[in-house]
Formats: sequence, structure tokens, C-alpha cells
Amino acid sequence: MHKKILDHLNEAILLFDKDLRLTYINPAGEILLADSAKHLLGQTAHKLFKTAHNTLFNDLLPRLYLLEPLVDRELILERLSQSITVNLSATPLLEDGKLSEILIELQQVDRHLRITKEEQLLAQQNTSRMLVRGLAHEIKNPLGGLRGAAQLLDLELQDPELKEYTQIIIAESDRLQDLMDKMLGPNKPAHKSQMNIHEALERVRHLVTVEAAHGIMLHTNYDPSIPEIFADKNQLIQAILNIVRNAVQAVQNHGVITIKTRVQRHMTIGRKRYKLTVKIDIIDNGPGIKPELMGQIFYPMITGRAEGTGLGLSIAQSLINQHNGLIECESEPGNTVFSIYLPLEKNHANT
Repeated sequence: MHKKILDHLNEAILLFDKDLRLTYINPAGEILLADSAKHLLGQTAHKLFKTAHNTLFNDLLPRLYLLEPLVDRELILERLSQSITVNLSATPLLEDGKLSEILIELQQVDRHLRITKEEQLLAQQNTSRMLVRGLAHEIKNPLGGLRGAAQLLDLELQDPELKEYTQIIIAESDRLQDLMDKMLGPNKPAHKSQMNIHEALERVRHLVTVEAAHGIMLHTNYDPSIPEIFADKNQLIQAILNIVRNAVQAVQNHGVITIKTRVQRHMTIGRKRYKLTVKIDIIDNGPGIKPELMGQIFYPMITGRAEGTGLGLSIAQSLINQHNGLIECESEPGNTVFSIYLPLEKNHANT
């Protein structure tokens, strides 16, 4: 019963002997340390917990030999060339009044921060979508009347020069109508079926290869073991294409764009936790997104380009949200990464 409870905890539990060698780790700990129990058991705490300033061992762990529990918050651990931020709690376990084992609990903090950020992103997306759709509907009604009146006037006029003005009104009305349709976003229900995500990605790659300048290199880094997902292939192609085209515009005529797929374990999207998700990264080495725009890039009409409409990312987020997924972005000069997360649950077809 104890093992069953430990195996299903979301918090990492590690047990060390008095020589600080790992004797037990639960599945949450394996996920946190990105390695299997088979490889981790027997390793020393010094090897497992590498910190930037070695404070864990210089200041904290020696206290355990004095039989004092310790707590450290926002401790940065280095694992496999990446940093993770954790809250640590260590408790000495006694036997006959002497230290026999050390129980360490680790709670990953950066994941909770990311979940909070995701919830804010989804809430912002829903609010902006409702606002824009309401505005677009209000504009479309008088716009239709304006176009109709221009058509009737065009039929009555005989002078070609005057007809030219009515044709301009009609053409501009059509342009505004098209913009309103884009602002309203996808208005068709998703037609989902089992599909290979790499088929959609290859379709996007072929389309962009034809459009892009010769100085742009488009690379792929796929995980072929990713199982099929339950999704609308056309909608996914549209969402991914919008992001890749943005990357092409960012690198201008010379640059590198990489499309990468991996499986992400234990991902929380919109308050629901999925055991497996597919992660699609679109990476470019362009100048990056301006910091002041980072918090707004998924809003409609927000763009860093003078000729842009600011609708591509908003529509892409909308389409991915329809698949219970999410798009995130990290950017710095020379490295902008848009990450698309889509659930890989077996029962996702029924949700």
C-alpha cells in the first residue's frame, strides 16, 4: 500500500542511506531527474544534485548529520544540460536514535509557474476572441449594407469615371469582409480522425519550401516513434503553417528554421494533466520578438511587422485550443521557439 501511494504522488520522493547513496526513487522523481530508477539507484546525492553554488552540500546537507530537518526553496539543480527549480525538504530518519536514512522531497516550482502562465494565456485568448468576434459581427452588418448600396448605385450610373468610384467602394468592402472573416477565426467544427503528425508537418515543409527564399534552410528533427493523434489534419496544417510562415518572415532571406517533434510526459494544459503529449517546436535564428510584444503576440491585430495583420498567431492558437492543446513561445535574439503541445491520450478521441 505504501509503494502504491508513493508511486502515484506528483511530488518526487527520494530515499538515501546514511552515506547519501540513493536507495529508492518514485516515478515522479524519475520524471523530475529525467532518468530511470535503474540508472539512478546507487548514485550519490552529490552527483544527483548539482547546484550552481554547491550550497546544498556546503550549508544544508551537513545539518542532517546533526539530525535537523531542512528546507530550501527555489533551489536550482543542473540536470542533463538544463536547469530545474525545486523546493526541497529533507528529513533525517532515525533508528535506535542514530541517523539511518534521509528522506528528500522535491517539488518542481518552474512547472507550477508555467501552469499559471498557461492558464493566464488561455484566459487572455478566450477574452480577446470574444471581444474581437463581437466587434467583427458589429462591423459586418453595416458593411454588407454599404456594399449592397454601392452595387445598386453602380447599376444606375452610366459615366465610367463615376463607376470607378463605386468599384473602389465594392473592392474595399470585400477586403474588409475578408479581414472580418479572418478576425472571426475558424468557424467550422473540427473533423477529427487518427493521423500521423509528421504527415501534416511534411505538408507544411513542402509548402514553405516552395514559398521561401533560397537562402532559408528548413531542417527537420522528428521522433518517428510518436503515435498517431486524434485531430483535424487540415486545421493542424493551417495552425503550423501560420507559425512557420512567421518564422520565414522573421529570418527574412537568410536563416535557419527547424521543425522538431518530441514526446512530453506529464503535461498540464488548461487544468487537465496528460500523461503524454506531442511537442512540436518551430525554431528560427531570426532577430527575436521584442520583449514588449512577448505578452501580447497571441492577441489579434498584434504584430511587429508594418505589413502584418496580426491574425496568424491568434488563429493558430485558436485552432490548437480546439484540440485541447496550447502554443507557447520563448524568444531571444538568434533563437525563437514556438512550442505546440497536443494531447496523446488514448481516450483523447472521446474528449
